[in-house]
Amino acid sequence: MSIIDRYSAHLPATYSNSPQGRFVSLLLVRKVESEAIFRTEGSGEPLNREFVFAGRQHREGQPPIPRIVISKRKQTAVERRTGRELLRRYNLLKGKNDRVCTLNTNTPCEWCVDCMLYGYAAGGGGSQRSRVITDDAFSLHSAETITGQRQFNALFDSSTMYDRDTGKRSTSINTDEYIRPESLFIDIETLKDVTPDELRYTLGNLFRSARYGAISSRIGKIENILAGVVFSDCELFSNLELTQTVFDVLGDGKDLDFPLHPSQAERAVREATTGLLRDLPGRFVALSEEEVNDLRREIVALYSDESALESMLRQMTASYGPRA
Repeated sequence: MSIIDRYSAHLPATYSNSPQGRFVSLLLVRKVESEAIFRTEGSGEPLNREFVFAGRQHREGQPPIPRIVISKRKQTAVERRTGRELLRRYNLLKGKNDRVCTLNTNTPCEWCVDCMLYGYAAGGGGSQRSRVITDDAFSLHSAETITGQRQFNALFDSSTMYDRDTGKRSTSINTDEYIRPESLFIDIETLKDVTPDELRYTLGNLFRSARYGAISSRIGKIENILAGVVFSDCELFSNLELTQTVFDVLGDGKDLDFPLHPSQAERAVREATTGLLRDLPGRFVALSEEEVNDLRREIVALYSDESALESMLRQMTASYGPRA
């Protein structure tokens, strides 16, 4: 029996408009594998950062540290587009008013997998709350440790900074702040009232998404590592709470080495989660490390089998209503 089928009692069998308070929390270590840039302003602006305490065991008077932040929008935007590529391949993005379902154009079809899972708001009145809940992800290390600067310019065809036709020098010289490879971000992606197939679809989007942040066509390669999975009847702790607890587990109040092997962070996430769950006012079931690894293998096998994958996507689409 597959891992998801084994725990299907914690998931609704079919989609329902009525919230049931069934949560699946995916505990992630996002590993930066090339230079990356996360900012909300344009070129030349600094990276997003927040001053927070390094760990939960901070002493009074101890100064906070700056941490780099990946905003929640930059996470789900990438992952839902990854899923939409798949739906487009099988013609499962539906049409409305003679237009195919498209993001940011006020033309959601209101009944494809993407609309029903990640949410939509139609100008005509229809809407669906996202059942994929994210929050800002924090870097494990301080901003000073994991950032650097690069100068870039824009050369003409002659590979020089001079325009041969006008003789003028290019002014396209600037400096970007970037996140160094091997940086780690701790994150929780929470799914609410998702069916077993919707869980498989969301995990597939997570594992198949690889480029995040600005200029992601050239940089921003990231590996999403699944460190843990928790089924519960309420939301768990915050990303910041988990990041600070992982910092305490790894550093015991001291600065962390950089780079840090992801497996150390994975173990620390599991240990931190075990401790934090003791204070959770609710019921929960956490998968073991072996079950988490089996779950990843299960998703990889599904996405390697095109007929099984297409069958799952069509079955999911049909489950949302008679229009499918």
